Amino acid sequence: MAQSLELLLIQFLMPDNDARRQAEEQIKRLAKDPQVVPALVQHLRTAKTPNVRQLAAVLLRKKITGHWAKLSPQLKQLVKQSLIESITMEHSPPVRRASANVVSVIAKHAIPAGEWPDLLPFLFQCSQSAQEDHREVALILFSSLTETIGSSFRPHFTDLQALLLKCLQDETSNRVRVAALKAVGSFLEFTNDGDEVVKFREFIPSILHVSRQCLASGEEDVAVIAFEIFDELIESPAPLLGESVKSIVQFSLEVCSSQNLESNTRHQAIQIISWLAKYKSNSLKKYKLVIPILQVMCPLLAESTDGDEDDDLAPDRAAAEVIDTMALNLPKHVFPPVFEFASLSSQNANPKYREASVTALGVISEGCLELMKNKLEPVLHIVLGALRDPEQMVRGAASFALGQFAEHLQPEIVSHYESVLPSILNALDDASDEVKEKSYYALAAFCEDMGEEILPFLDPLMGRLLAALHSSPRNLQETCMSAIGSVAAAAEQAFLPYAERVLELMKNFMVLANDEDLRSRARATELVGIVAMSVGRMRMESILPPFIEAAITGFGLEFSELREYTHGFFSNIAEILGEGFAQYLPHVVPLAFASCNLDDGSAVDIVESDDEIFNGFGGVSSDDEARDEPRVRNISIRTGVLDEKAAATQALGLFAQHTKSSYAPYLEESLKILVRHSGYFHEDVRLQATIALKHILLAALTIFQSQNEGTAKTKVILDTVMNIYIKTLAEDDDKEVVAQACLSVADIIKEYGYMAIEPYMPRLVDATLLLLREESACQQTEPDSDIDDDDTQHDEELMDAISDLLPAFAKSMGSHFAPIFAKLYDPLMKFARASRPSQDRTMVVACLAEVAQDMGSPIAGYVDRVMPLVLKELTSSEATNRRNAAFCVGELCKNGGESALKYYGDTLRGLYPLFGESEPDNAVRDNAAGAVARMIMVHPESVPLNQVLPVFLKVLPLKEDHEESITVYSCVSTLVLSSNPQILSLVPELVNLFAQVVVSPEETSEAKAEVGRAFSHLISLYGQQMQPLLSNLSPAHANALAAFAPRS
Repeated sequence: MAQSLELLLIQFLMPDNDARRQAEEQIKRLAKDPQVVPALVQHLRTAKTPNVRQLAAVLLRKKITGHWAKLSPQLKQLVKQSLIESITMEHSPPVRRASANVVSVIAKHAIPAGEWPDLLPFLFQCSQSAQEDHREVALILFSSLTETIGSSFRPHFTDLQALLLKCLQDETSNRVRVAALKAVGSFLEFTNDGDEVVKFREFIPSILHVSRQCLASGEEDVAVIAFEIFDELIESPAPLLGESVKSIVQFSLEVCSSQNLESNTRHQAIQIISWLAKYKSNSLKKYKLVIPILQVMCPLLAESTDGDEDDDLAPDRAAAEVIDTMALNLPKHVFPPVFEFASLSSQNANPKYREASVTALGVISEGCLELMKNKLEPVLHIVLGALRDPEQMVRGAASFALGQFAEHLQPEIVSHYESVLPSILNALDDASDEVKEKSYYALAAFCEDMGEEILPFLDPLMGRLLAALHSSPRNLQETCMSAIGSVAAAAEQAFLPYAERVLELMKNFMVLANDEDLRSRARATELVGIVAMSVGRMRMESILPPFIEAAITGFGLEFSELREYTHGFFSNIAEILGEGFAQYLPHVVPLAFASCNLDDGSAVDIVESDDEIFNGFGGVSSDDEARDEPRVRNISIRTGVLDEKAAATQALGLFAQHTKSSYAPYLEESLKILVRHSGYFHEDVRLQATIALKHILLAALTIFQSQNEGTAKTKVILDTVMNIYIKTLAEDDDKEVVAQACLSVADIIKEYGYMAIEPYMPRLVDATLLLLREESACQQTEPDSDIDDDDTQHDEELMDAISDLLPAFAKSMGSHFAPIFAKLYDPLMKFARASRPSQDRTMVVACLAEVAQDMGSPIAGYVDRVMPLVLKELTSSEATNRRNAAFCVGELCKNGGESALKYYGDTLRGLYPLFGESEPDNAVRDNAAGAVARMIMVHPESVPLNQVLPVFLKVLPLKEDHEESITVYSCVSTLVLSSNPQILSLVPELVNLFAQVVVSPEETSEAKAEVGRAFSHLISLYGQQMQPLLSNLSPAHANALAAFAPRS
């Protein structure tokens, strides 16, 4: 065989394709015989040309696994010996490397079986050889063996690390240093043990040194291995980097600033900064690296890129991602330098810098939202100025930034509508389609949180948008439809005059079937749902069928985004039709099920083996392929499928919520899907499942309530849902999902009452404690971080949701909540420290107020500890804090018993400024009135009514917080009905107040009845003396009051 095989190997390397094909067929046939192994080994050692020797090694690697077990011990020894000789004596580097690959494959089977005990000693010996070639190939083998038999290296780990460090510092050979760098990369991928990984920290200076040399000699592909190593170190949970962060950042900044390097190399450097910002943000803060990074990243935003360059690798785009990540993780440290850069660059003569100035502001708006809200005037000055810039690129960036502001700086930005909306309207007429498209996006985002403020602009806006729908290219029409949706949602019933025309236009879009038009069809489907929500059931129900038919037909067009928006459309229609949507369930629920059951669509890139240089040799398959686990380099997810699944999951919950008992046929399958999706890998789907589970549970309650075994069936579903929620609170790593689980649990407690959730209380309390202590999975921070208390950010969504749980417990348990509250009190009060953000403190105060309200008298035990905090909060510069403090102080006085009495004087002094002209916020004033009313009702003798009542009555009627109505007007009514002399001295003020209350559309009939009783009492006391006061009222007020007068 040996002789014929040699000829075939030579023939395979010929340029003649036919000859190659014939040789390949013959080799495939021969390769099935185990005797091919000694024949290939012979050619590996004796063939005259390196190409033939290399090809023999490649073939041997492919076929050795299948034949190894069948070889005699003598033959196995021959193979091993020949490979060692090839590695040590072969002159050709490609042949040496190919032989090393064969060793790696054999070792995978031979070393665990104890068949090659002398391989590792040989490699250690080789790595210390005087010959550069030996040292290099030993390191190459260490790299490849790590992937196959890494566990066999464990006993030698310390020696290996010392060896790798020595080779990294090899003074005589760059090739050895490079091979050592690659070996370090391989070892790090394999090493999971934190203590072992920490030892690599001392490698960092040598890694940086080798990488700098590689960059200097043009070996960028090798230098980037350093970034792969740093990537592994950064993502490791062990505290690895220490002070090395400084040198890694310095090197990365050098690389990403070098315009002469390949874009991929620079991108890898920027990516390392991004990972550090994401995973080690506190280290960047600790070593004062934030400003040096931003001093490089911000100017990179202004770097011109070649039009042919891959967008994802463009330095300006990658720099924007880094700045965004830093803003999300270190907002306090990022905003000042970025704002300074933006202020200076906005005046730069170079338009790229003016563009960078507004891009930077847009990019940080999500992370730095609280800081930007406080600086909105100067920030908007820069961006609205850039919207008028002569250069299109600057105007485009400005409209992008404005869209980001509109999305993230709500609701504060809406108060600037008088300057922002005209600027956006102006930009809609821009000569550039790019500026127009971004301006439609900005308009859509801006209007989303507007209400009646939009009405003066409604006509010019809709005129512009409807004209654009007729005459613009498809991409502009799509953004335009989003903008119309936001306008419709803001205008509500005022949108009615435009609804018919918009819906007629949408009919044309909802029948488009060409691939390039399906995105427009998706947007149109979404818009019809939004318009329907704005104008309501009465106007829509009769004209809906053709739109629903078109939406169902669209499902057959195999376009994920269209299906996603269609689920949203059906969800909106279910909301406006309520149980009237039941007729459509048989058509739409199966579509939602289909989307929920879609394949995840993961796309995986596999690293190819190095022998693909013989690419014609695909016909000879590797025996090892079935057992080899190829290294996964990258996992990417088709987000379209994710978004579709999330929308379908949401739809199931909303269908159940709105159609109630009609949803019975779909309940079981929906629950199965939602249980599965509650553990889904992506948080968007888990979030929607968390919301939908509550709706399914409440629908089940309606469905089963009239059935014989209904209670047992509901209990099974309640068990399933509560177990998922409790697990989510402790174990889910996404804050939004956990926040939603908190809110859902609170809603279920309110809906079902304490008896239903009593079995889950111990675990619920444990989970709540975990969250208050910030020890749940979603609250974990990097292990080597030093978080200063004064640098803590308020975790608004999560902490506010957690603080909703305590009042829900209190409401369902009343005074029985006291022993549980005793456990939760200290962890809760940690958020009230002076060093915490003001939002944390007011969250605690609001939570205490609601607990005091519902737990009742046991709150007395906490008054002395809580009252100083609450009184201090009355003087806060934030209206929300003052409002919550006023509510809380009232509830503490109402339920705090004797403990609260001693604070009455301090409380009245603290509340007094909130009644004056200096208090700009009506809701604060209303809550202050509510607090005083509670104090009077509980201990009227402890309140100096002659001083308090004139001030109290002067701020009435309530202007904004009508939840205080019953408390406030019951207090006034009680005083009048008891003929309290202090209040009877204020009859003119009372008559005027009562008249305003009884005509107010905001007030409830209960509040009006209270003042009516008081007014009747005044009439019975004073009779005709009241006439002059009544004649001073307007006829409408007088008539409304007269209805409450006693019949004569």
